[in-house]
Amino acid sequence: MVFLSWTRPSPKEQKDCINKSGTFNYDVKYRGATAKPLSLLKEDKELSKDGFVINYSKIMVGSGSDTYEKGKTALKTWRHFGLSWAFVDPKTPIENGMKFCVCVKEFFPWLRMPLQVVYVNETKSRKTNVASFGFGGGTLSGHLLSGEERFAIEMDGDKRVWYEILSFSKPAHALSVIGYPYVFFRQKYFAHQSSEAVKKFVSSN
Repeated sequence: MVFLSWTRPSPKEQKDCINKSGTFNYDVKYRGATAKPLSLLKEDKELSKDGFVINYSKIMVGSGSDTYEKGKTALKTWRHFGLSWAFVDPKTPIENGMKFCVCVKEFFPWLRMPLQVVYVNETKSRKTNVASFGFGGGTLSGHLLSGEERFAIEMDGDKRVWYEILSFSKPAHALSVIGYPYVFFRQKYFAHQSSEAVKKFVSSN
């Protein structure tokens, strides 16, 4: 099952994708794994044994509490998906258990890919100024890939603000098996474009 649209997917088409998506398409033992630090994920031999590939990106988008709060807003309103070729309905609330549809334009058709929020984490320390907000989305049946992805905004002790993407994935459909090198390239390209979108949002007035 693949969800395709020849034009930019309408709200009705996005909802249809979510309603027909079904359950998670990856093992329950990996559910929420992206909440772990990158180092621990890399040490998980079962993950690599099962064919999952880790993808990671981290970029500084600014500094200060205001930038951090803007970064949180960026994630909560899906600005990190505010691209000409990829988007999520910005009205979709980021809540545990919420299903959402990622729409991506590949060549001529648009792909609609269903996911579900697996967790939402937020921490803050007034003593150290360290803070973070992030959430993980897990792939559902109908997605071309199998795996999970975390998006996070973090402020370190020096008040530098970072945007982070951490994921693990593997092909879940013949199309992604054949074109996985291209898919992996697109993941890297998305990370770059998404980082630029967040940076642009937090630097705006």
